[in-house]
Amino acid sequence: MAKPQHHVFVCTQNRPPTHPRGSCGAKGSVAVLQAFWAEQQKRQAYEKIGITNSGCVGPCEMGANVLVYPEGILYRGVTPEDVLEIFDSHLEGGVPVERLLAPKAAW
Repeated sequence: MAKPQHHVFVCTQNRPPTHPRGSCGAKGSVAVLQAFWAEQQKRQAYEKIGITNSGCVGPCEMGANVLVYPEGILYRGVTPEDVLEIFDSHLEGGVPVERLLAPKAAW
């Protein structure tokens, strides 16, 4: 396998429902991960884009969180409906999706 141009980490951390920080798992991150995998398959982007589930990547209260390297860009509040835009704009177009960026103070 070639080195991917981008590596996407989708937080799938789960915590108890009463945990004060919440969790990305409770905010639908598994569906987000599956949407990324489906889009990767649709585009046959296995050599260009790596997609990995991960544990906590930061501001849980803003999840579902998605971290993209090599840029180190953190997206917050990502839903499955946002995945196509992230693929088109950022992963293939090189332009991060501004409306989903985590605030600088959080990341």
